[in-house]
Amino acid sequence: MRPGGIVIAATIAVVLGGGAALAQNPQPKVDPSEEVREPAEIPQGQNSQTRPSGEEAANAVLAAWEFPHADHNRMCRFNFRGEAAAGGRRLDVDKNCPNLFPSTKDVVGWALDNYGGLRLLNGRGEAVIELTEVESGMYDGFAPGEGRYVLQTAAAAPVRSADEMVGDWAISRGTGKPICTLTLANSPTPSGALTLRLKAGCDALVTRFNPNAWRMDQGELVLLSARGQSWQFEENDANTWQRLPESADPILLLRQ
Repeated sequence: MRPGGIVIAATIAVVLGGGAALAQNPQPKVDPSEEVREPAEIPQGQNSQTRPSGEEAANAVLAAWEFPHADHNRMCRFNFRGEAAAGGRRLDVDKNCPNLFPSTKDVVGWALDNYGGLRLLNGRGEAVIELTEVESGMYDGFAPGEGRYVLQTAAAAPVRSADEMVGDWAISRGTGKPICTLTLANSPTPSGALTLRLKAGCDALVTRFNPNAWRMDQGELVLLSARGQSWQFEENDANTWQRLPESADPILLLRQ
């Protein structure tokens, strides 16, 4: 055999041998799911500021809120609830609110808009009052004829000091004439409360109770009698306080 033939035969043998080796040791198959690897997902919040979800924002509103006029000479209370109402969720409004803010007369619900604003709704789900959040726990708004008002959580509301309450007050039943006048003084009594003095001509309802002292207790005004009885009043506005619990014939304490 010629030398060239020997070289060609050797080459054919190598090629055939290599093919056999490949047949005996096939290349591992690649799992299609591993062919393309996506970049690892970055946990939310590590590189961006997270915002509360709509549900979280709504839950933050569920509480008792105070609705005063901007000058704080009128105030009523709302209770934001989670039950469904037309267009949003249920809102309980104090009975005295329509007398102070006529625009609240038909308010029965609430909802948050896409920008964090608060909408107070009527029974048809229509916005009666729209409020803008100015800080956590506080909104403000405006209504023609009523002016600017503020909505604030009860926890954020200012608490009246005893010094602010000192002076002459009248007790009335509802919107009727006063049935008694009294003076809240800042002189202490032996029990640690402050002195209360009734003036002549008080109705029997008051004289039977016969208060002789008073104090402020967690935002409530409390009248005390020598027999250990008490009447609690909560603020409707700076000059009007209503006895608790509320009744169909409310007892009011009015600044003179």
